[in-house]
Amino acid sequence: MLDYIKGEIVERTPASVVVEAGGLGYFIHISLNTYSVLSELKTCKLFVYEVIREDAHQLFGFSDKRERELFLLLISVSGVGANTARMVLSSLAIYELEGIISSGNTSALKTVKGIGSKTAERIILDLKDKIKPRDFPSGTAAASPLNSETAKEAVSALVMLGFNLPASQKVVHQIAKENPAFTVEQIIKRALTLL
Repeated sequence: MLDYIKGEIVERTPASVVVEAGGLGYFIHISLNTYSVLSELKTCKLFVYEVIREDAHQLFGFSDKRERELFLLLISVSGVGANTARMVLSSLAIYELEGIISSGNTSALKTVKGIGSKTAERIILDLKDKIKPRDFPSGTAAASPLNSETAKEAVSALVMLGFNLPASQKVVHQIAKENPAFTVEQIIKRALTLL
C-alpha cells in the first residue's frame, strides 16, 4: 500500500491534483482542506489512501496524517463511502468535524450534502469514542479578493463534486455577491450548505 506521494504539482483543482513523481503523473482526489494547503505550492507531499474496486482504482490525498485518519474513520462507518467522506472533509475544517462528532451534534453534521439523519447519527455513534477534539487553530488564512477566476474555479469544483452546472453557477454568483472577499475554499464550503 502507498503511504505518501511526493513530487511536483502539475495540475490543481479544488477537487483534485496531479502530482508527478518518478516520471509518473498521479491523479489524486483531494478535499478543500488539502486544496487550501496546496494552493500556493509547486511541490507537495500527500499522504494517500488507495481505493481499489473492480470498476475503479482511485487515490485520495491528504495534506497531513490527521486528515487521513479522519477520512479512514469516516469510511469505516457503514454507508459512508470515499466520496462522502471527502465531501465531509471539504465542508468542515478538521477541528470542526472533531468537535461536532465528540459533542454529538447531529444537526451540524446534517448540513453536509449527502449526510441525512441516520448517517449523521451512525457517524457520531461509531466515532464518538474514537475522536478527541483538538485545539482551534491559532491563525486563519488571509482572504483574497473575489474575481471571475475565483468564481469559475468554485463552479468547476462543485461540478466535479457532482452538482449540476446551472445550480452551481447560481449559488456561486449569490455567494460572491454577498461576500466579495471570499476565497475559492470559502465559496465552496458555503455553497455545499446551500445546494
